[in-house]
Amino acid sequence: MFEKEIKLKIKELPEDLKREVLDYIEFLLRKYKRVKIGARKFKFDWEGGLSEIGKKFTSVGLQHKALEWR
Repeated sequence: MFEKEIKLKIKELPEDLKREVLDYIEFLLRKYKRVKIGARKFKFDWEGGLSEIGKKFTSVGLQHKALEWR
């Protein structure tokens, strides 16, 4: 629908602004894809990342340590 008009406008732009247009188009495509898919689900790929600390401290011990760091 607007393709011809968009192409004509882009041809008028200097090269550095054409790059910005391309970046913006890519941003819009990512944004639309995210909305189209819907709400993102939680990832738990971090799970177990601190398992070594669990061997040294209890949850209460970690709370006390966090207070010390403040």
